[in-house]
Amino acid sequence: MKIAIAGDHAGFPLKQLLKDLLSKEGHQLLDLGAHDETPSDYPDFARALGKAIVSGQAERGILVCGSGIGACVAANKIRGIRGGVAHDIYSAHQGVEHDDMNVLCLGARVIGSAPAVEIAQSFIAARFTGEDRHQRRLNKILEIEQKQE
Repeated sequence: MKIAIAGDHAGFPLKQLLKDLLSKEGHQLLDLGAHDETPSDYPDFARALGKAIVSGQAERGILVCGSGIGACVAANKIRGIRGGVAHDIYSAHQGVEHDDMNVLCLGARVIGSAPAVEIAQSFIAARFTGEDRHQRRLNKILEIEQKQE
């Protein structure tokens, strides 16, 4: 799978760990920074990651900041992005299966590296079910997004 990955300075170490592991698993990674721990702003990385997904450069994205919250808020401002913070495996796969989540947001200061790896793997392995109730709800979300001025 083509995966965009990005994070600010707080997320840099976890982003690097995930990038290395997912590359070894055969995924194609698009690293959008940060490239070190120099203080940086998560909205810049959320924007770059969102644009990569919307443009088709990546199928999904993983965005890492200190808590996961700020990056998630920023990413969800981009039309076509459905990001969610997931610090457990169930939320990671359920967000994709039921809500067609395309960006996983993680808080590097909230969870450890081992759970983050399992959560990322669960997110990547999941597929949107397309069940009637899920599609109906997704259509309503897309309608809200399209009616924004």
